[in-house]
Amino acid sequence: MHYRAAYPTNEHERAARRLVEFFSAVPVAEAVLLVCSCARGRASRDSCLDAAVLVRPEVFPQEKDALEQQWNAFWEGDDAFASLRQVGKFSDVHLDFIDGCFVPQKRGPTGGPDGFELAIGNYVAYSAPLWERGDLFRRLKERWLPYYDEWLRERRLAMVRHYCLNNLDHIPLYVERGLHFQAFNRLYDAHREFLQALFIARRTYPIAYDKWIQEQIVDILEMPALYRTLVRLFEIEHLESDEIARKAEVLRGLVAQYAV
Repeated sequence: MHYRAAYPTNEHERAARRLVEFFSAVPVAEAVLLVCSCARGRASRDSCLDAAVLVRPEVFPQEKDALEQQWNAFWEGDDAFASLRQVGKFSDVHLDFIDGCFVPQKRGPTGGPDGFELAIGNYVAYSAPLWERGDLFRRLKERWLPYYDEWLRERRLAMVRHYCLNNLDHIPLYVERGLHFQAFNRLYDAHREFLQALFIARRTYPIAYDKWIQEQIVDILEMPALYRTLVRLFEIEHLESDEIARKAEVLRGLVAQYAV
């Protein structure tokens, strides 16, 4: 799917133009990418203008700090960004610098899902390029779309399922000990890991694991019945009971059904 910029206010659009004007004059910048809600037509006047500057990988490590300093000075002094900050409660520019080198990072049994698929999804699959100097962004799309290779996919899916089930296995033990908030935390992490596994199983990149869930499950994956089930997981009436343990068993069944 091709995404194009959709700004909620004139101030968002003006700030985006200033971004392009500034970084198109920076020799190491290869592209300016609009990401997140503005790229998908979901932004409101309170939304940030989320963007990423793609930098050539061979110069990224030594140039990143200097680029951030240049950007911060420009951001502080430019009227377009000052005007954007006055539009909504949280409206501002959120800018990332990336080199397009997406590598899975080692993770542990707690803390929820890692950001490997999220990075590719937001920076490549769901971004809207505002400006490109060369063909680096095009090559990233050729490398990562429609999805990464099957060898990596199988290993990623097995890893995510393992951590998801590990969280679910802990929940009955915490409930028995009266650690209901910890049980809830494990349920929430397992839910996010289920979403990660679900997208990997469907060979589709996610947007987030903690927001835009309806958009992703209903609109992108076209699974409205699953979305309704996920909502009910967190309709908890009695925290200090075995209800969370029962919810965990429902989620375990979803893992077996969908994350394969």
